[in-house]
This record gives sequence, C-alpha cells and structure tokens, in this order.
Amino acid sequence: MHKPIIAILGGGQLGRMFIENALRYDVEVHVLDPDPQAPCAKLAHRFVQGRFDDHATVLRFAEHADVVGIEIEHVNADALEELQRQGKVVVPDPKALRIIQDKGLQKEFYRANDIPTAPFQLVEDRAGLDALTERLPAFLKSRTGGYDGKGVMALNTSKDMELAFNGPYVLEERTEIALELAVIVVRGPNGTTVAYDPVEMVFDPKLNLVDHLQAPARISKETASAAKALALKVAIALDSPGVLAVELFLTPKGDLLVNECAPRAHNSGHHTIEACASSQFDQLLRVYMGWPLGDTTLRGLAAMINLVGADGSGAPMLKGADDILHLPDTYIHLYGKVETRTGRKMGHVTVLAKDQIALDQAIAVTKVHGRVVPLNAGEPFNA
Repeated sequence: MHKPIIAILGGGQLGRMFIENALRYDVEVHVLDPDPQAPCAKLAHRFVQGRFDDHATVLRFAEHADVVGIEIEHVNADALEELQRQGKVVVPDPKALRIIQDKGLQKEFYRANDIPTAPFQLVEDRAGLDALTERLPAFLKSRTGGYDGKGVMALNTSKDMELAFNGPYVLEERTEIALELAVIVVRGPNGTTVAYDPVEMVFDPKLNLVDHLQAPARISKETASAAKALALKVAIALDSPGVLAVELFLTPKGDLLVNECAPRAHNSGHHTIEACASSQFDQLLRVYMGWPLGDTTLRGLAAMINLVGADGSGAPMLKGADDILHLPDTYIHLYGKVETRTGRKMGHVTVLAKDQIALDQAIAVTKVHGRVVPLNAGEPFNA
C-alpha cells in the first residue's frame, strides 16, 4: 500500500506553504509548474516542469495520483474533469472552477443565486466598451487571466479607455466602499462547512495588492456574522469541496457585496498558520484526505503584512529582519522565489498581539523596516 499521492497544479507560494504543512503527515505531494525554479521545486516529493494549462501534460502528471488539487485558477479544467471521471478526488470541483475562472460567469452566478454583488455589464470588446462612456466611473476587469492585481483597472474618464487591455470584460459600477473584507470558507467532501472570522484588508493603491490585513476585522458582531453567512451562501451554491476565499465590500450603509472568490488557499488566509489551531493549508489537506475539518477559532488579534519586491529586479534580500524579529509573536515567511521584481509577492510577516495598540505598532515596524530588495553584486547578505 503506497502513501497517498496528492498532485498539485501550480508550484507557487501557496503550494509551498501547503507542502510545509503536509510534510508533518504521511503523504506525498507532487507538483506541476512551468518554472523549474518555482517555490515548490525543492520541497515537493516529485516536481515536474510543465504547463498546468495543457490537457495532455496534466493527465500524464496526475496519472498515479489519488488526489488532484490546484494552487492557481488558470489550469486546464477539461483535464480535471477527465481525472474526476477516472475516479480521482479532484478539488475544487471542475464545474465550480469553470465558473470562477471567468469573472463574467462568476458575476452571473451571483445574480442567479441571489448573492449581492456590485452592478455590472458584460462587454465583448473595445468597440462595445467605447459605447459605454456614460457608465463611468467604473472598474474594468478582464473576464479571464487576472491575478494579483493584474487585469483590473479604474476607468474614470473616456481617456482611460485608451489604456484598456483586451476584452472580453466585466464593466463594474464603482461602489462606495467603507471596508474590504474577506472570509475563508472550508467545505469538506461530505458537505460539512466551516468559516474563519472575517479579515479586514488594506490595499496598496499603486500595486492593487493587499498591503496588510487584520484579523478579526474591526466590524460589529452583527456585520461579522452577516459576512460569514454570505460567504457560506456562496460556498454552498458552488457546491464544491475545498478552500474558498470570498472577498467582500462593506458599504458605508452597512451593506455587504461579494466582489469575487478564489477556489483555493488565499493571501487573506495566511495569518491562520500561526493565528488558528488549523490553518487554511491544514484544512485543505483535511479536505483532500477526507479527514474532519479543523478548528477555525482565532487565538487573538493578528495581522499579516505582505513583503513585496521593492524597485528593481535580481536575487532577493530581506532587509529589516532584525527589527521585525525583535517584536514578540512575529513570524517571517519567505517564499523561496529566486528573483525579486517590483511589486512581486516575496513573502509575508504574521504578528500576533494582545491588544490593538501593540498590533498597530507591530504593523508599523514591519512596514517601515521590512523590504525585499535586489541583492547587489558584492553586497553582504545581511546588509
């Protein structure tokens, strides 16, 4: 009898953190990624260089796997359906993945299931977009392929349309937002579902990435309960096992709108590694293996600060580690990427604190001192 083999499509930092947790158990993790130096390459029990969006490559890679999962949405859903027909456990369900892969289908799914979301219109091409100037200001989203702030832009005037990427698009009405929240939901193969407390996300306006988040979000108990209930409604409607990150807008009037969701572990759940008994990565393993879902209770106040590449590119070096590690209950995670680039996610820092003052101070220290910069030739690593 062999160890269970889990085949993961995608070898980035999400896969790396999944493997770090899975190594505590008696399972094998195999990874497919086109980058031979992907963060998972040195940790996986078996690493295969190849395209996870290629049908034949995915089938060959997962031939001997018991479970097939993803760490990025942009994979070949047809291959996952074939593997599912072969009797393998596939997470997420390919039908749900197809909905999420296309932001247009995703928005229509929300509307069809009475899930509140910002008003939108589907637009096929630039000609169709140019005819909708009266709908500005708005947000323009690529229906497919967007990731980490890419494929989204603000349209304030008709001149902004000249810079638009290629369609098809989702044109979304600009909604007044008081806070951006996220809820991580976990759904087991038997339908058992749990949710983590909502987190409050603060975005970098230039990079359109999460700068940092706080858990739990600073919202009322009623709003927190409503956010969890809405996220659970999305998960139940999608009817797929796995980890689902549901991003929400909280309006000044107190309404909650679903922005979008991701059918995988997510940046908004990284704090759970230290802040909860069972992290989002541990939960995903439990889903794969059919084990009971873990405890989502927060141990206290927590924050997660992303470490993104400063200007320039090259071999990465973390500056400010001494200042960060002087803080109590602080944890640095570097993703093992061999090259830093401007705005690239290179790692994160999680801090736990007993009160809001201490948490705010820890966030400030990390943001001031923590930087990932290119290592210059001849420069000492600990400069």
